[in-house]
Amino acid sequence: MSLRFVFVLLCCLAGAVHAEPARPTPQKAYLTLIIDDLGQNLPRDRRVLALPGPVTTAIMPDTPHATEFAREAHRAGKIVILHMPMDPATGPFAWHPELPIEELERRLDAAFKMVPYTAGINNHMGSRMTAQPVAMAWLMGELQRRHKFFVDSRTSAQTVAAQQAQKIDLASVSRDVFLDDERTEAAIYTQLQTAISLARKQGSAVMIGHPYPQTLAVLERELPKLKVQGIEWIDIRQMISVRSNRATAAHGKDGVYR
Repeated sequence: MSLRFVFVLLCCLAGAVHAEPARPTPQKAYLTLIIDDLGQNLPRDRRVLALPGPVTTAIMPDTPHATEFAREAHRAGKIVILHMPMDPATGPFAWHPELPIEELERRLDAAFKMVPYTAGINNHMGSRMTAQPVAMAWLMGELQRRHKFFVDSRTSAQTVAAQQAQKIDLASVSRDVFLDDERTEAAIYTQLQTAISLARKQGSAVMIGHPYPQTLAVLERELPKLKVQGIEWIDIRQMISVRSNRATAAHGKDGVYR
C-alpha cells in the first residue's frame, strides 16, 4: 500500500469524524386560501382573481353577479365553490333545520344552477344548520353522488359537518383561521401570521377571508412573501390531499373529527 494512498485515506477518515451530523428535513408548511361572499360586486371581486396564487372563490348563489363571476373565475383558472347559505342565513337558498330533505334538495339544486363550474361547497354562516346530523349526513351523501368536496367553515363548535363527511370518506377539509373577523389591516395581518405559525406547527392551515378592502390590501402585500418564508401556498384540492380527510388536533382526536 503506497504512502500516498494511506495519507488520502487518513484525511477522508478525519473529515468523516469532524463532519456535521445530518440535519432533519424541515416539515413542509402548506397554506390554502378561500375568499367567501363573492358575487356581489364585480370590480371588487376581480381583485380576488388578481391575487398571486391559487385562491379558491366561494360564490354566494343569491348575489347579482353569481353566475357571471363564477364564469370569470373559472376562465381565470381559479377553483369555484358554492358558498351555501345556512341558518341563521336567510334568503331563497338558505337551509334551515325545520325544512324537509326534499326542500333542502330543491334549494341546493337551485344554488348549483346559479353558480356554475363548482368543484365543491362550503357553508355561509350555518351555525345552527351544520349541527344537524341528519341533514349533514344527507348533504355529504349528495355531494359524494355529485363528485364534489366539502369545506367546513366551522362557524360553530357544534358542527358535525366534517364528521359526517369523514364517515363516508367524502373529500373534505376544515377551516383553521378566519382572517378578518376584525376589519383592520393590523388585525388581518396578525391573523395571517397566526395561520403561518399554525402551518409550521401542524403542517398546514386553511384560511378563509372576505373581499374587504383591508383584507385584499394585506393579501396583495403579504402573499408574494410566502415562498421566501418557506410556506407553500396550495389550492384547496391539494390541501384535501395533504390532510387525507384527517382531522387536525384542533378539530378532533387521532385524526377523527369531533
